[in-house]
Amino acid sequence: MTQTAAPSRDRAEMFFDPVCPWAWMTSRWMMEVEKVRNIDVTWSVMSLSVLNEGRDLPEGYRAMLDRSWGPVRVIVAATKDLPEDEANVLRKKMYDAFGQRIHLDGRGSEDLDAIISEVVDELGLDASLKEVAGRDDVDDALRASHQRAMDLVGDDVGTPVVSVNDIAFFGPVVTPAPKGEAAGQLWDGCVLVAGTPGFYELKRTRNASPDFS
Repeated sequence: MTQTAAPSRDRAEMFFDPVCPWAWMTSRWMMEVEKVRNIDVTWSVMSLSVLNEGRDLPEGYRAMLDRSWGPVRVIVAATKDLPEDEANVLRKKMYDAFGQRIHLDGRGSEDLDAIISEVVDELGLDASLKEVAGRDDVDDALRASHQRAMDLVGDDVGTPVVSVNDIAFFGPVVTPAPKGEAAGQLWDGCVLVAGTPGFYELKRTRNASPDFS
């Protein structure tokens, strides 16, 4: 009897900062892809605060970045000593909990200390994690995760970064997030371009805001 080969599985790694609404949109698409394609997804942090260090930015955006150290620090601290499979699950749970509050509940980045406290309590994590946001204890590990994204994708990009079978791109940036087979077809396109030697980018001007529906 001839055995049928098991379907091959694609690999994705999504690098996110919880405060970025465009990364949130991409993550919701990635979750839809998991439903309709054979794919293993790793969820990893990068940091807009690290990315923009030393840049001359508008005062309001700089203040947002100063606040935004907190969530990524807490995620790194909560997961740094776990086996990678457990860490990956917890990173995703924490990302979902942060994103619900920051994006879907419309609270933004103004109240991140309270949001951090709520996420730690909701997930039953060690209460001491609430104090990590204002310290640099885990910044070496945070910077290493961020740098890994940069090493994969190159310079002059932001969040999100998605690695498609080990070839990384900025994006896809999409609103609203495709669902069902439409999500799978977008993933198929990403796999196609990732497998094309010499392919670097497609881009057009965004004329819509994130649609969280």
